[in-house]
Amino acid sequence: MQKTLKEIAKLVDGEIVGKDDKVITGTSGIKEAEEGDITFLANPKYAPLVNQTKASAIIVSRNYESCAKTIIRTDNPSLAFAKVIDAFIPKDNFRPKGIHPTVIVGKNVSLGKNVGIGPYTVIEDNVTIADDTIIYSGVFIGHDAKIGSSSLIYSNVSLREQVLIGNRVIIHNGAVIGADGFGFATIEGKHHKIPQIGIVEICDDVEIGANTAIDRARFNKTVIGRGTKIDNLVHIAHNVVVGENSLIVAQAGISGSTVIGNNVIIAGQAGLVGHINIGDGAVLAAQAGVTKSVPANTTVSGYPARKHEEALRVNACIQNLPKLCQQIRELKKKIEELELKLK
Repeated sequence: MQKTLKEIAKLVDGEIVGKDDKVITGTSGIKEAEEGDITFLANPKYAPLVNQTKASAIIVSRNYESCAKTIIRTDNPSLAFAKVIDAFIPKDNFRPKGIHPTVIVGKNVSLGKNVGIGPYTVIEDNVTIADDTIIYSGVFIGHDAKIGSSSLIYSNVSLREQVLIGNRVIIHNGAVIGADGFGFATIEGKHHKIPQIGIVEICDDVEIGANTAIDRARFNKTVIGRGTKIDNLVHIAHNVVVGENSLIVAQAGISGSTVIGNNVIIAGQAGLVGHINIGDGAVLAAQAGVTKSVPANTTVSGYPARKHEEALRVNACIQNLPKLCQQIRELKKKIEELELKLK
């Protein structure tokens, strides 16, 4: 596949500075690019590589001045480059087309137009799958589940009974949506299972990473809001509600009935107790142990999580503990010597 620089500039709403008649045959990082590739510069620390890269053209920010290479100025080089990469991927060659003969389809299943379903997928009764959705091999879809249009479900995903999946949702390999929440009543040392009769609702434009688990609610529903992106190996427990356009990074764990606002960032390995609220725009740093609610637009870190500025001071004190202990030992020795002299 190849595209002219004019075509690429139009795609990303960019301005060409330099020769505009070049033909681009591929995309690559600024270090690895070869002749014929287009690359991008978003992080200033890679600016010295502009004069070293072999790329035929570079996507840069609007305020970037000209250089020896042909450049395309854009508002957001990283997003623009993502659009270019997407344009170069031959998607249709690898995605399932039609319904593979090994697919098991239950009763009263409704399939929209241009739905593709790969081998050995199981679709139980009363499932609805809307137009242009692609489902790869080995997926399980439980009874009464609903999947919106233009969604992409990769291999070995399990969508349990009654889950609701919106439009343009991407779910990566091995994710489990709608497993039972972890609910038990302990009586005389024995753990008795509490039925989990709610559902999971995944709203439009959500992306869910590989091997992530989102549990069904005990009652009502667990909700992932529109535009939220979830990394691999995340666990979201029963009755959690996540707002819109939030980011949840790998190995984070969110306990039951916690409410996450809009535009929240939960960094890797952060852990949240249940029944708390995280306000809009909050940032929970990596490995934060969040034991109480966090106000909107607040950054917290550490364990137990506290405001980031305070956590930094606490950490600085901890780093000084060996020195402080040594000083205490020396002071104790001097006090003992003074006491001896006084006697």
